[in-house]
Amino acid sequence: MSWRNYYLVWAVATYLSLYTFATKVAAQDVTRNLSLDKAISSALTNNREIQLATLDERIAAANYKRTLANLLPQLNLSYAAMSTNDPLNAFGFKLQQRSISQADFNPTLLNHPSGTQDYMAKLEVQQALINIDMLYLRKGAEKQTEIYKYKTQRSREYLTFEVQKAYLELQLNYDVIKVLEEELQTATAVYNYTDKHFKQGLVQKSDLLNAQVHVSTVRNNLTRSKNNILNASDQLGLLMGEKPGLVFLTEDSIKADFQYDLSKRKIAFSRADFMVLQKTIESSNLMIKSSQMSYLPKLNAFGNYQYHDNGFAGFGANAYFVGVKLSWDVFGGNRTKNMIKGQKLELEKLSVQLAQQKDKSQLELDKAYRDLSDAEFEIEQGIAIVEQAMESLRILQNRYRQGLVGTTEVLTAETQLSQHKFQLAQAKFKSNIMRSYLQFLTTTTK
Repeated sequence: MSWRNYYLVWAVATYLSLYTFATKVAAQDVTRNLSLDKAISSALTNNREIQLATLDERIAAANYKRTLANLLPQLNLSYAAMSTNDPLNAFGFKLQQRSISQADFNPTLLNHPSGTQDYMAKLEVQQALINIDMLYLRKGAEKQTEIYKYKTQRSREYLTFEVQKAYLELQLNYDVIKVLEEELQTATAVYNYTDKHFKQGLVQKSDLLNAQVHVSTVRNNLTRSKNNILNASDQLGLLMGEKPGLVFLTEDSIKADFQYDLSKRKIAFSRADFMVLQKTIESSNLMIKSSQMSYLPKLNAFGNYQYHDNGFAGFGANAYFVGVKLSWDVFGGNRTKNMIKGQKLELEKLSVQLAQQKDKSQLELDKAYRDLSDAEFEIEQGIAIVEQAMESLRILQNRYRQGLVGTTEVLTAETQLSQHKFQLAQAKFKSNIMRSYLQFLTTTTK
């Protein structure tokens, strides 16, 4: 294949690649400028996971309010219509209706009554007086509401970290595109210079082909990086509750958003996820006390008020019935005893989990500090290396124009410069990620 045919194939491939990307961008909505603070605010408002966590919190609050029923009076109103020819019940109906007469004591009527009707309206009342186990059960339910509040808070903190991470990844992709565009500009200039001198017979054909391949490679990398912008925007949009298709433009620098007090070297035990376990332990303690209090007697009051009549909707005779009931579950087949034993083991397990989570988080914090230190060192070294690589490329370009070095050396120096710029951008990305992660690890409850 001649170099002209090779160039034609390369041009067609590059055109198709750029056309594909342009088609994807055309299918997208208009780009949107987005700050990090706006991204976090939108995510905390619209993210599905936060909405689910808030619903769990409201469910726990509703369940807690439901336990109030164990303390308040229970009222039940009923109306019943009955008919019977049973001797005992037929006589009882008339007795409740206060309609007994001398004739009702006729043995024939007593033994063979006709159908007798009774219409009864009744109001029943039940009131718990002393149920110590229910009091502890209610306190345990109250702890559940606190548990879900801390879960929601930690979910919000984790979402904030995820948004920061996604935003930084999107920003990194824009930095990569910037580096590739600079590399493409330099590569194109080298190609044009090489093509001009090839036509004058001053350079070899292999030099021109190397320059063409290099330009094609940079263009392909640039197209792939632009596609990564679309993917990163969709990921960030998902966290924000946005529909796919938006392309977000990030701020040039967000370093100020990640200023962090590096003196925080210890994990705060008041962190929300720790408090979830701590409140779960407290709730378990209350459940154990509730089970233990179930051994004690229970005292409850009850009563009813009744109307009886032999006609529908009649209220001829009334009566009341009140009392208190003392009950004591003396022996339940060791059911309560074994239940308490299981609850205590669960409590011990929760305590171990809390201690383990604190130790693990401290290790993560120490590692994050070391990673941040490495990233800061890489940034410091990377800035110096990029400056040196830029100066090296400038010198080689001057020597190339004088015919003292070949095309390959210039292209190699150009590639090395781009690689060092990539590494510097990645080091800055890592530094910001570590600062964000440190914020996440050391956030305390409000």
